[in-house]
Amino acid sequence: MQRFDKKRVVITGAAQGIGRRVAERMAAEGAELVLIDRSDERREVQAALQAQGAKVFEFGADLETWEGCEAALAFAAQSLGGIDILVNNVGGTIWAQPFEFYTPPQMEAEIRRSLFPTLYCCRAALDHMLPQGSGVIVNVSSIATRGLNRVPYAAAKGGVNAITASLAWEVAERGIRVVATAPGGTEAPPRVVPRNPNAANDQRADHYQTIVDQTIASSFMKRYGTLDEQAGAILFLASDDASYITGVTLPVGGGDLG
Repeated sequence: MQRFDKKRVVITGAAQGIGRRVAERMAAEGAELVLIDRSDERREVQAALQAQGAKVFEFGADLETWEGCEAALAFAAQSLGGIDILVNNVGGTIWAQPFEFYTPPQMEAEIRRSLFPTLYCCRAALDHMLPQGSGVIVNVSSIATRGLNRVPYAAAKGGVNAITASLAWEVAERGIRVVATAPGGTEAPPRVVPRNPNAANDQRADHYQTIVDQTIASSFMKRYGTLDEQAGAILFLASDDASYITGVTLPVGGGDLG
């Protein structure tokens, strides 16, 4: 299938994990891509996709800031001649621990990591999608909006769900769809940039094991998902196959609805 032939696609957090797999699969279906990540690994992904014949640009940015998001989306629009699809994939748990262990700086860091990149990039994308009267935004949320040992992260991803529902209502009649997936636990290669570089010192193994055990127990299928299972849902929602779907968050957690 070539559902994304000549579609101009921006993917944040594209250097690894779900974002990279989305980039690989969209490129295989004809998309023209801008890969955004603060990790230099994005260049390796770009080179691999270009070797397969894809049109791919890359941009390094800190998407926890408005300035980073605005610059990244402006670069994408200039490089591709516009933006048809934005996949907001940046985010992820930094600490896993009962709420009473979180400090105020940790709580703020979780919100900055998993809410503001989506909020800012959605806003920046509108500057390019509204004038053309079309576009699709796919946000990546999480079923951990109801889960153990991740209250600040849950709050951030609950905000992503709210952004998705509210923004979709605002822009639907102006030709833009806004949707989201809520991934469950997902098997992925080791991260090239750890979310918490100090995990060996300040992440208790039993606290983290709690979220692993809860993730498997909450899934009807009693397992983690795969990168392809997450990417497949994102590609569906981004495609014209989902042209009458907006404002919803699709759980992709083996039956766990979050």
